[in-house]
Amino acid sequence: MASSAFAFPSYIVITKGGASTDSCKSTSLSSSRSLVTDLSSPCPRPNNNFHLLFSRPISSGPKHQSAKSAKPESPVPRNLLTDAKQVCAVGRRKSMMMGLLLSGLMVSEANLSTAFASTSVFREYIDTFDGYSFKYPQNWIQVRGAGADIFFRDPVVLDENLSVEFSSPSSSKYTSLEDLGSPEEVGKRVLRQYLTEFMSTRLGVKREANILSTSSRVADDGKLYYQVEVNIKSYANNNELAVMPQDRVPRLEWNRRYLAVLGVENNRLYSIRLQTPEKVFLEEEKDLRRVMDSFRVETI
Repeated sequence: MASSAFAFPSYIVITKGGASTDSCKSTSLSSSRSLVTDLSSPCPRPNNNFHLLFSRPISSGPKHQSAKSAKPESPVPRNLLTDAKQVCAVGRRKSMMMGLLLSGLMVSEANLSTAFASTSVFREYIDTFDGYSFKYPQNWIQVRGAGADIFFRDPVVLDENLSVEFSSPSSSKYTSLEDLGSPEEVGKRVLRQYLTEFMSTRLGVKREANILSTSSRVADDGKLYYQVEVNIKSYANNNELAVMPQDRVPRLEWNRRYLAVLGVENNRLYSIRLQTPEKVFLEEEKDLRRVMDSFRVETI
């Protein structure tokens, strides 16, 4: 792990003509384990009787005493911390522990699927290079290397995500969505694509898929968009290697809602796809539909 640099202010008291002045300089430490001094904390300030703090050892005695006759100070035992420092350290620990405890209680009592995933605040993602834009919940995070052009995921409900893909203009020349057929025909193609992607080689796995709705609309940009909604359920046997059929009882693995919006621009077919558990969709339907309705294709 690369060491990170931290800086903490050190107080220096310099004597000029019998008067002491208090100045502050920044001292850098190369280790993250070094002490960081917090000037705004109620901890006691450095003792102004020191000539140079964080410098060389200080000798006691009058100013005219020679270096040979000066008697060095006895080292201060480590266990003799001042009461103020102990109170400061204990107070900080108590504040941190109380904060963690209260936050843990609030999260444990809330429904995670609604406390974090559901939000009415959105951000807008605009890709001027590839020519599309959409809005997404502000607490979703971008995941790189997911295979799509862009991929966002809910940080709590990991099965809830959205992605954008588009075709290459060199391999296909789309002029309109009507080149693909009607919304119903496009819905069947989208469903086949989903089932192909979710094909499993495990024994005893079964997928049930249904097209819930297909529709077309002209958005405020004057362009035509198709929308497809699909529900897919996955079942798996609890004992796929059992010989007798009664010993192979199917159980529901997951139940998800898939939404897709398609548009054509720049001789490309664009699609934004959203995946979410069916139960979460019922709780967040308004926000998720707003995400899908915000998808736009732009001329580049």
